[in-house]
Amino acid sequence: MTEVTITHEGGETSGKYTAEVAGADETGKLTWKARGGDPAVRIADHTIVPPAIGGQGVAAKLVDALIADAREQGFKIVPQCSYVAAKFERNPDWADLLA
Repeated sequence: MTEVTITHEGGETSGKYTAEVAGADETGKLTWKARGGDPAVRIADHTIVPPAIGGQGVAAKLVDALIADAREQGFKIVPQCSYVAAKFERNPDWADLLA
């Protein structure tokens, strides 16, 4: 199993989750912005995983980190990114997190 470390940086209006894969120079990221400046609703707008680290579950781990933070911090998510939207469709137990 590939070791992936997820970090989050950002403020109330925007931020990103970054995935670092052990032994790789490339990083994956998931970016978000607050809808209408409201930090209680975050639009997940892009998930990017370079081909060099693709196929290792990096994008899924980025979304899992977003979901975990939403549960812990109480914000809702607008899945604008097609990957995040597909993950929501495959995980109906996340429906309570949809904005």
